[in-house]
Amino acid sequence: MIAIIDYNAGNLKSVEKALVSMGQECMVTRNFKEILAADKVILPGVGAFGDAMEQLKKYELDKVIHEVTDKKTPFLGICLGLQLLFEGSDESSGVEGLHILDGKILRIPDKEGLKIPHIGWNSLTLQNNGRLFHGIPDQSYVYFVHSYYLKATDESIVKAVTQYSTTIHASVEKDNVFACQFHPEKSSTVGLQILKNFTEITGGAR
Repeated sequence: MIAIIDYNAGNLKSVEKALVSMGQECMVTRNFKEILAADKVILPGVGAFGDAMEQLKKYELDKVIHEVTDKKTPFLGICLGLQLLFEGSDESSGVEGLHILDGKILRIPDKEGLKIPHIGWNSLTLQNNGRLFHGIPDQSYVYFVHSYYLKATDESIVKAVTQYSTTIHASVEKDNVFACQFHPEKSSTVGLQILKNFTEITGGAR
C-alpha cells in the first residue's frame, strides 16, 4: 500500500490516478496509522512553501514524515514535496522546512527570454546512478511547474539536473528518501517509469 499524504496542497489526485493506472494500491490520507503502516509514502504538492509547512504542522504531519523517513520507509517528494524536505525557501523567509535533507530552495534567477514560473518540458542530465532512473535514457524530457529550485548541499545526492536560467537539482536520493522537482505523474511514459521504479524499491523497518 502506498500512502499519499493529504495536507490540502493540491495535485494529490493526479498522483493517485497515475499510481492506480499502474495497478498500484494507494490511498490519500492524513491518518497517522495509515501513513506509518504504508509500504511507501509520497508527499506531492503545489503551492507556497510557507503555507504548506503551516498545513503540515497543523495536522502534525511533519512529525509523521520524520518518523516514516527515520524507519527507512521509501519516501518520495514531488515538486513542492521536494522543496519541503530541505532547510528553507526564499519563497517564505524565516519558515523552517522539514530539514530531512541539507540544502536551500532558491528563486530561479531572472534571465532574458525565460519566463518565471518555469512551466514546461525540460531534459534531464542523469548522474550518480539514481534508482528512480533505472531504464530511463539520459536527456529524457519531464514536465516542470515551479519558480523556485533546489541547490543541495551535498551534490552526491543529486541524481538528475536540468538547465533553466541556472543549474537546477531536479532529483535527489539519499538512503530511503527520493524527491523530484518535476512532476512524474504528468511526464508521460518517462514519468510513469520513474513512479514504477519507486514502487519497486524495497525497504522499511517492519
